Amino acid sequence: MKKLITIVMTCSIVYSAPAQQVFIEKASIEFEVKTNVKKTIGNGRWADMLKENMPQFKTGYYKFNFSNNKSIYKFDRWAEGPKVPEFLRRDDETNVYFYDYAAGKLFQQKAIVGSEFMVEDSIPAIKWRITNESREIAGFNCRKAVGVIMDSVYVFAFYTDEIVIPGGPCTISGLPGMILGMTIPRLYTSFMATKISLTGVNETEIKPVAAKKYSTRTELKNLLTERAKEWNTDDDEDSKNWRNQFIWAALL
Repeated sequence: MKKLITIVMTCSIVYSAPAQQVFIEKASIEFEVKTNVKKTIGNGRWADMLKENMPQFKTGYYKFNFSNNKSIYKFDRWAEGPKVPEFLRRDDETNVYFYDYAAGKLFQQKAIVGSEFMVEDSIPAIKWRITNESREIAGFNCRKAVGVIMDSVYVFAFYTDEIVIPGGPCTISGLPGMILGMTIPRLYTSFMATKISLTGVNETEIKPVAAKKYSTRTELKNLLTERAKEWNTDDDEDSKNWRNQFIWAALL
């Protein structure tokens, strides 16, 4: 009899263990996004004068809300303290990213140097390599992955499979779980989840911004490449780096 009870108890433990792991399918995630703007604006007399009167970092907070295999990511507020010049902030306040993961679609409202673009395209495919490194972010165990975007820009991300949606900030996604921490060294920018709320998700706002006409990401890239050449016609190494930085940041 004792042996039978032991067997039953063991089976109960085995069957109950999977039920103890909770997978989150709806939440609101706050990200702190920090960019070293003194490095992004480059060098030169005008840039050096600008650097003297501005903080080194631009720090903002963004919300990533998701439910029903859809998500929206957009600006929420700036950090307290000294602000960078308005022309370095205004585009961030306008950008909106909407994902429909089931349909494989990405919709963007993208502001670039004062102009607004509406983009509809498939979700960008990123080549990821998952590593054995891990860390805790916002109370979740996360695993490190390394990805490459725009041919040569490395992304270092930490994702958790406890949040099942394969999302992340901006256009970065495609891992087996939600990205909660990320750095892009060539853009001098980091993204870190600071707060995750399982309640109060406004599901009605998880939808794309309506537009009469959308462009593809390829069309936007071609347009930006031409404009960057018009704005900076020099062919030295600094000018090439500036044009690359501009295009990478605009397409992120």
